[in-house]
Amino acid sequence: MVSAVFENGNATFTNLLQHTSFRSTLQSIYQYQPQLNVMEKYWAAWYTYMNNDILATGLLFFLLHEFMYFFRCLPWFIIDQIPYFRRWKLQPTKIPSNKEQFYCLKSVLLSHFLVEAIPIWTFHPMCEKIGIVIEVPFPNWTTILMEVSLFFVLEDIWHYWLHRLFHYSVFYKYIHKQHHRYAAPFGLVAEYAHPIETMSLGFGTVGMPILYVLYTGKLHLFTLCVWITLRLFQAIDAHSGYDFPWSLNKFIPFWAGAEHHDLHHHYFIGNYASSFRWWDYYMDTEAGPEAKLEREERMKRRAVSKMKMKVQ
Repeated sequence: MVSAVFENGNATFTNLLQHTSFRSTLQSIYQYQPQLNVMEKYWAAWYTYMNNDILATGLLFFLLHEFMYFFRCLPWFIIDQIPYFRRWKLQPTKIPSNKEQFYCLKSVLLSHFLVEAIPIWTFHPMCEKIGIVIEVPFPNWTTILMEVSLFFVLEDIWHYWLHRLFHYSVFYKYIHKQHHRYAAPFGLVAEYAHPIETMSLGFGTVGMPILYVLYTGKLHLFTLCVWITLRLFQAIDAHSGYDFPWSLNKFIPFWAGAEHHDLHHHYFIGNYASSFRWWDYYMDTEAGPEAKLEREERMKRRAVSKMKMKVQ
């Protein structure tokens, strides 16, 4: 088996680079592929050392997801223990206990290993079939930024409409209600959900890149890794329960963030979008007392306008 990490590589070339340890393989990459940047060298060394692209991709994706998720959750767990940060807590009287955090942690880990692990381990064969490549060098950063931005927009559309559906009748009672166990969310809650919700909403994260590559014919797996990392960070931050002066929504007005999603958990309705505010704004599904007051004011203005038209 020869890794596809080098576009024009062959078995002889791969054997020249491959060694019994990852470190030695990396040194060979540095020696024979000096034109690659640091990230590309580590990427190439990983696939060359593993010499099994299916296993390499599965392990890479699983470890990336686990590390990035819990790495991003850890600061919020620490912040919850420090009273100084309560001034920025959106629901300052509702601090999650260690018992709640531990219960959520166990549930999330169970979901990761029993629900998400199987699709991750079978991902590479599909990548080969639909055009997701692993070769080095990577696409340029302009391409990566454009594609990741598009994925954010597409995922937000998917998330808004499916999330809104989950708040209807049996969908809420038997599926989405689990996620709303915590009216004051914290970082770990981001992936605390029913398996059906995990898989269906998760399609927005993985399915949108798949639809993209089916249309365009090519997408790099590294771009997918960048996208999934940023999407995890966004989801965890949205559930953090904190709104700082330096939070992203203070610099990007249409960014949703924790302040937007915390209202959804607090009132159990409205603010269905994941990353952006525009769907909730245009569909009139914004949550909270301020949004309710604005809706009432708009209704009054429309009523007055209709009355004036009738009088004329």
